[in-house]
Amino acid sequence: MIVADTGALIALFDRSDRHHEAIRRLYDDNPTGGCCRGPSCPRSTTSPPRTSDSGPRTLAGGPLVGRVHCRVGPAEDLAAAERLCRRYKSLRIGLVDGVVAAVAERLRASAIATLDLKHFGAITIKGRPRLLPRDA
Repeated sequence: MIVADTGALIALFDRSDRHHEAIRRLYDDNPTGGCCRGPSCPRSTTSPPRTSDSGPRTLAGGPLVGRVHCRVGPAEDLAAAERLCRRYKSLRIGLVDGVVAAVAERLRASAIATLDLKHFGAITIKGRPRLLPRDA
């Protein structure tokens, strides 16, 4: 499983982003998809996320339907993120980055899709997920 950070998701959907091709290849090479924490999911004005009572939110339309999911995790994710932010206070890690790291730990993700190497490259995340596309 790949947990996605906001910057990677923006690059995935924005064809003009300089990282678009690298991030798109990650998703093309991982057909089982990725997961991202709710607050970091991009909102599209033309294609809002669909919601169902039985599962995660799935971005509607396009080739990524069913492959990118926004999951709202347990409250423990927020508590774990706050602890991580305190532990690495000098790095000024934002709460969303902390939640991404917490979700990666909880789900035992094999990788985090991120362009934010300043933060994710400097912290220790349980399970030592790869940072993609850097570690591809």
